[in-house]
Amino acid sequence: LDVFDRVAMLPMPTICQLEGIALGGGLELALACDFRIAGDDLAQLGLPEVRLGLLPGGGGTQRLPRLVGTGVATEMIMKGMRYDADAAFAKGLVHEVVPAAELTGVVEQRAASLAAQAPRALRHIKTLLRAAFDVPVLEGTAIERELFCDLLTTHDVAEGVTALSENRKPVFTGS
Repeated sequence: LDVFDRVAMLPMPTICQLEGIALGGGLELALACDFRIAGDDLAQLGLPEVRLGLLPGGGGTQRLPRLVGTGVATEMIMKGMRYDADAAFAKGLVHEVVPAAELTGVVEQRAASLAAQAPRALRHIKTLLRAAFDVPVLEGTAIERELFCDLLTTHDVAEGVTALSENRKPVFTGS
């Protein structure tokens, strides 16, 4: 496995903060992350390797079509297209675009929001989202049921239900 595969396989959610220019490997690293948040100063995002006689070598040909669909990925990779922040958002390459001056703060807020979720449930969700592309639907739903049942007896589920009934935010511990 290369570094991008290792990032994609991390059990916890990952967020990529994009600003300035993210071409080639920079975009491939972003594609390995679960969330991509761009500053409005993101000038270029793309996989321009074909313009050098190359192809994306860090997972771009595999992760990009899964993210934005074959049509957009084909055009982007075969033509070496580059997009600014707004175009990247319109094509589904990034989850949101925020003012550059607020980018780090927004990323930290999103990370805190994810950190407040039940860690075990997040790990299971990430496993299932990957399985959606790797296994047939019936196998994926069987795994989903298994992981759902795994969560039923956890402290976090009890805490979530109790917090809901008490009209407060849950405090998850991962157990």
